[in-house]
Amino acid sequence: MGKNIPVAQCVTQQFEVSYSYPVLFTSGAFNVANPTLADLLRNLNCSNSRIFPIIDANVSKQHPDWWQCLTYYLAEYQVGELLPPLSFSGGETSKQSSHQVEQFYQAVANQGIDRHSVVLAIGGGAMLDTVGYAAATAHRGIRLIRMPTTVLAQNDAGVGVKNGINFLNRKNFLGTFSPPTAVLNDYSFLNTLLPRDQRAGIAEAVKVALIRDEAFFNELLTQRHQLARFFAPSGFRPLGCS
Repeated sequence: MGKNIPVAQCVTQQFEVSYSYPVLFTSGAFNVANPTLADLLRNLNCSNSRIFPIIDANVSKQHPDWWQCLTYYLAEYQVGELLPPLSFSGGETSKQSSHQVEQFYQAVANQGIDRHSVVLAIGGGAMLDTVGYAAATAHRGIRLIRMPTTVLAQNDAGVGVKNGINFLNRKNFLGTFSPPTAVLNDYSFLNTLLPRDQRAGIAEAVKVALIRDEAFFNELLTQRHQLARFFAPSGFRPLGCS
């Protein structure tokens, strides 16, 4: 009592982080006639990086030659060092526990994957959420290229910055805000979707347009009949290797 107490000093620290990342649209990304993926890896200075693919089990079932095609593709373009892949369950079950995230961490440790490596995530929105969370938290962030394989994922999880898994019976209780390094939308994956799923995913685009983009909404309205029939884009190329 009675002693002079020094006044606390306060220093305000401020910083800003700006992010930008390419969102590419193509068809047949693993086709050797299509240089898009190879050019992307080179532009990201990933020509010599270790490439760690993780694929949605549903996508792998629909495209059983994907691994052969990717292996051949990277060898032909002489980019990246391809690592053994992981297969994650698709749909909401992929987010229901930390089991697949732990699988990811174990593979990262076993294969010496670091911040100079690249995770190539191929799948639907829920699976991309899970991989995004795992990639953002391993080594405080491993570079991530997303390849969304559904219409909804290409509209939403593929291009956004939110990642997460469910925990304690709460949806997305564990998560991060972490942007991808790049997004590669491949139309050829959409070709194996049921017509209902092709059309249903468009609802996300309509929602976003209604919220903040009148011009985009009018464009969707003008093209509503083509969208209802889900016309393949011009220059459509199947996923196959060649």
